[in-house]
Amino acid sequence: MAKLNVNPTRMELSKLKIKLVTAIKGHKLLKDKQDELMRIFIEMIKKNKEARSKTEKKVEKALKNFLLARAIMTDESFNEAVCMPKMEFKIDVSKKNVMSVRIPVLSLDENLSNPDLTDIYPYSYGSTSAELDDAVYELNSIMPDLIRLSELEKSCQLMADEIEKTRRRVNALEYMTIPQLEETIKFIRMKLDENDRASTIRLMKAGIN
Repeated sequence: MAKLNVNPTRMELSKLKIKLVTAIKGHKLLKDKQDELMRIFIEMIKKNKEARSKTEKKVEKALKNFLLARAIMTDESFNEAVCMPKMEFKIDVSKKNVMSVRIPVLSLDENLSNPDLTDIYPYSYGSTSAELDDAVYELNSIMPDLIRLSELEKSCQLMADEIEKTRRRVNALEYMTIPQLEETIKFIRMKLDENDRASTIRLMKAGIN
């Protein structure tokens, strides 16, 4: 490991010792942070997997009903029924701090989280099929799951990025900064010892003469 380019003096030795202590403490803190981030990330991945599986099943069921409705109804009736949505979904977005990572918190507007069932159907019942009613109802009920899934997936992405940044910092301290400081401290000590021995020899020779 290459040493740092510094003057081999006692003052530099003292400064480097302080830097080494700080680097070791920083490495421990970052390593602890990395371990905790990994623990939280694994928990999030598990929740994300469960949420995705649950949501995909609901979406699949809703799409099947849409296909059935499309098969039963005429193209004109079907297109007319779904071309003008009656509801708008508003999402409240905030953030929370988890191990210095600001992850999103998404929630449906309180007025839309439990809508009147008559508000979710943008058509009259006379010209549509029951399968379309089921599909629209199921898609509406999926919205909280989709929002939760989006929140989890974005959180997992942000946590993964932070873990990678922390890992690079830990590795830089462990494999570069700390070894360089240790090598430089060792070099300066050797140089100072050599100077002390040289001074002692000169004094001994001067005393003999």
